[in-house]
Amino acid sequence: MGFLAAIGVLLVLYFIIYICLLLITDCDLGLLWALYFGKSLRKLQGKVIWITGASSGIGEFMAVEFAKNGAKVILSARSEMNLQRVKGRCIEVGASGDNISILAFDVTNMQKHESVFQKAVKCFGKLDILVNNAGRSQRASWEYIDYAVDKEIFLLNVFSAVSLSRLAVKYFETTGIAGQIAVTSSLAGLFPAPYSASYNGSKHAIHGYFKTLTIEKIDSQISVTLLCPGPVFSNFLSQCFTENPGEIFGKNVSEDDRRMETSRCAYLSAVAIVNRVDEAWMGLFPIIPLTYIIVYYPNITKFFLKYIGNRRIMKLRDSRQTVTVVTR
Repeated sequence: MGFLAAIGVLLVLYFIIYICLLLITDCDLGLLWALYFGKSLRKLQGKVIWITGASSGIGEFMAVEFAKNGAKVILSARSEMNLQRVKGRCIEVGASGDNISILAFDVTNMQKHESVFQKAVKCFGKLDILVNNAGRSQRASWEYIDYAVDKEIFLLNVFSAVSLSRLAVKYFETTGIAGQIAVTSSLAGLFPAPYSASYNGSKHAIHGYFKTLTIEKIDSQISVTLLCPGPVFSNFLSQCFTENPGEIFGKNVSEDDRRMETSRCAYLSAVAIVNRVDEAWMGLFPIIPLTYIIVYYPNITKFFLKYIGNRRIMKLRDSRQTVTVVTR
């Protein structure tokens, strides 16, 4: 076999392996490598990790994962009662109660960020990792969304994370700590889904803000990790914004829906964080191969989206047999 023929065979084998991996994995290939060959979660032992939106869903399960692996965890959300429940879960998996601190506050109250940040640092004397997890999704028709909803979603999903992260970056630079900013974004931050314009916009904005931070700090010890889950079991549908201010979508996730388990998403997120992965994609088949196609082959994507239609996209996105499409 000639040299060029050998190269051709290797390339074919490479693409076959690449495609096969995409068909069986529930995360992107960079995260998959970190999962099997990267740092152990035990490297989190002794790290001080502050999680916003820690009272339920992905934030709650991340807190349990961090605590189980020896981290000192600061839990934040609006409900102190729910945070106490999460603290109890952390203790159940072996964490010391002294290593779990509760700091209840509303992340949208920007005026309190400076004082709350100082309290967070005082909990354990330092901060290593800030996990911006607070946020809500949306179901609404583009043309009927009230501007007040746009502002409320951006305040919660984007500006609260940016504000706390700026305080954290200044703190890391002042103290010399090789700190890390993690942000729970979404695959909707890479490509938009129908009937969620404000939410999609907020997640795209997160990528714009934090990828800029990544570039600016590329020569420093500070790292940024964008967590991008697809459909996950949580209470997100019931708490979704709609097109109207003060209104929630109010639908419940069904046990029959095809979604990633919250515990699995939290575990993959923890792997991404401990390995300082820049961007992590997570989702059950066919989410990951579709994400690769949509991101890297936009012309194919345009044809694909026209062919399948919004209703099928929503079925894939909400992973359920019946789909509620928001129209008037």
